[in-house]
Amino acid sequence: MKLVVLPGDGIGPETMAATVEVLEAVSHKFDLNLAMDHDIAGHESLRKYGATVTPELLAKVKAADGLMLGPMATYDFKDEAKGEINPSKFFRKELDLFANIRPARTWAGVPHKVDDFDLVVVRENTEGFYADRNIASGGSEMLITPDVVVSLRRITRECCARVARSAFELAQRRRKHVSIVHKANVLKLGDGMFIEECQRVAKDFPEIEVDEFIVDAMMAHVVRAPQRFDVIVTTNMFGDILSDLTAELSGSLGLGGSVNAGQQYAMGQAAHGSAPDIAGQDIADPFSLILSASQLLNWYGQRSNDMRFVRASEAIVTCAGQAVEHGEATRDVGGQLGTAATGRKLSQRIAALTQ
Repeated sequence: MKLVVLPGDGIGPETMAATVEVLEAVSHKFDLNLAMDHDIAGHESLRKYGATVTPELLAKVKAADGLMLGPMATYDFKDEAKGEINPSKFFRKELDLFANIRPARTWAGVPHKVDDFDLVVVRENTEGFYADRNIASGGSEMLITPDVVVSLRRITRECCARVARSAFELAQRRRKHVSIVHKANVLKLGDGMFIEECQRVAKDFPEIEVDEFIVDAMMAHVVRAPQRFDVIVTTNMFGDILSDLTAELSGSLGLGGSVNAGQQYAMGQAAHGSAPDIAGQDIADPFSLILSASQLLNWYGQRSNDMRFVRASEAIVTCAGQAVEHGEATRDVGGQLGTAATGRKLSQRIAALTQ
């Protein structure tokens, strides 16, 4: 498996170094033969090439089997005419990564205020209430007068159907339960279409339990009893908000992994930002990016029907859970280690596994 590795901005280089160490450990342990091609994007690329992402980098990523994207300084990049392209948005659009898959679970050793749970939010990633993903000619927000803005949302049957299928396929490997989240009581046409397509896909998975929730009610249900849920599928902005909530319910956003997946490509990406205020201090939690790498390995293993990658993915999650429980982690999740030492300890746990 060939991976392109982009460390990113802020805490990205530190958390990516820990992640690469873990990937090297599972590659050796499970005979994955991972080949990692290290390159740059974000501020470093802007300084060197005049653009945060170059056409040459996109070509390299398309020729690889997966992409690991470190945290990027998204809010710094405002003018694409000056090369200030948001790398996360760029790769999601250019690679058509339509499903953002974000697991959330409780971890032994990490305090949390709810009962134990293990769920996944599957978020549509390419349209919806995101102004940069709807219109080919530019953004879909319009300043009508100095005091009036109109924001458009695009919803298509194709995008609804394919993210729904991703959710049902995932649920088939889990506890066979899909919850459809929407706001069809107000957004009758767009979310009505989303529900229709989810229910249409559900007919291909008769063994899976399906229920529906209005998004505001869903927030209350998840806070009260997240253990009720298995796989949650929803549109772009609702999924963005809901997945941050479920990650924080697990005890820390630093434990929130994420993979952006499409038909041909996938990108592992931490759920958090670049946190420039703590960059270079060896205190950033690397688990979000490490768990994202685990998801990327799982995606590749399922796609290629190579169970070595699935077992390697499971090993990372298992060892990460043991590490957190024993305090081999950063301070935000109850440990006393720095970023580099956290990655090193987890790599040692993986190396010590008996297969």
